[in-house]
Amino acid sequence: MTRFRLGRPRYAEQRCRSLDAISAICAASIVLVSCVVVQPHNGSLKNPMRIQTVTIDNFRPRRDDVGSIIDAHDGCLQFFAGRYYLYGTAYGKSSRWSINNRFRVYSSPDLQHWTFQGELLKSPQDGQYVRPYVVFNPHTRKYVLFYNWYPKFWDGKTGVAISDTPEGPFTVVNPALDLSQKAFQPGDGSLFVDEDGTGYFIYTVIGQSHAVRVEQLARDYLASTGKFSQVLAINCEAPVLFRRSNRYYAITGRCCCYCSEGSGARVFTASSPLGPFQERGNINPSLVNAPPTIAAQQTWVAQLPGEHSLMYIWMADRWNSAEDGIKGHDFQFWSAPLQFREDGDILPIENRATWEGTLAAGQAVIRRTSPYFWPKKHDPHPLAQDPCSGQPLDRARFDGLE
Repeated sequence: MTRFRLGRPRYAEQRCRSLDAISAICAASIVLVSCVVVQPHNGSLKNPMRIQTVTIDNFRPRRDDVGSIIDAHDGCLQFFAGRYYLYGTAYGKSSRWSINNRFRVYSSPDLQHWTFQGELLKSPQDGQYVRPYVVFNPHTRKYVLFYNWYPKFWDGKTGVAISDTPEGPFTVVNPALDLSQKAFQPGDGSLFVDEDGTGYFIYTVIGQSHAVRVEQLARDYLASTGKFSQVLAINCEAPVLFRRSNRYYAITGRCCCYCSEGSGARVFTASSPLGPFQERGNINPSLVNAPPTIAAQQTWVAQLPGEHSLMYIWMADRWNSAEDGIKGHDFQFWSAPLQFREDGDILPIENRATWEGTLAAGQAVIRRTSPYFWPKKHDPHPLAQDPCSGQPLDRARFDGLE
């Protein structure tokens, strides 16, 4: 087992943005080992922060404080106001194509004890909902949720919602954000907040052969500035964007559509979030006639806060991996900290069953007594075929009603 110890971040404390923390989901089992006391990492904490050593296990499901397997996929995990928040799509027992897929959030002080905090969206329109990403806007002091949804396939739209708290519920501000490529059906996307508080959205454009672009957001993150990058790649999904030192990294993989074999992780770098970007390799490569090293599809690159620096953790969903066949129980792979060469390039990811790291312990909160729930209902127009495989869908499972 390899051990990694975190150090004190070098970034400025006055940047007023929350730290991205862990993006991960049900397959990473975490065991608390030890704690020490360190100073806080940003202005969000008034008291000293504890450090804890945890063991990450990629082959056991994570459970909440009532023993249920956490159902939160293709999303992110953030560190807000001294606590970890895990956001994701809950698929339940559905066949994945259901108007009853919903966005959920769990929280934890220590990455070991998870509490279900509720479901996210108030009064959403009927459709297929995936990929919820939440960031904190330091200008408006609001939590902002971006998500991808389809009123019908493949008419992709990017929705935006806001909340005063990280657990929501979030109120929809715009169900169809006016992105520069709106007319070409936006697909998968995720959020990035730079050190100066500027927000960006990296996303695929379905009508342009699943082209990947980066777009700059308005100060409140509720609209686009109209500034966007060139096409980074085509035939790709699940892009993410992050910064390390003065270099910006965009990572994406080939179109997977809930595939079991997984997709790669092509890396692009630039000195500006809008590029120009240069491709720098694939950190989840495939051998000839073989699947990628990690049979999973990327969802996030998490930044874990620690004593002296950040650890960058690549997160990916292992679709169709649940032993009981329940979609909501699919596992997720959580990489050991990404390793960077002196020139800034990322070394390939290793397929490690477990690894150990030292990171910040969060604050305890009182459990919410009445979590918000997204009302379930029967789909009046269920799909007959799987949009990915073309295979007939099991109508009994389509609704996702339990």
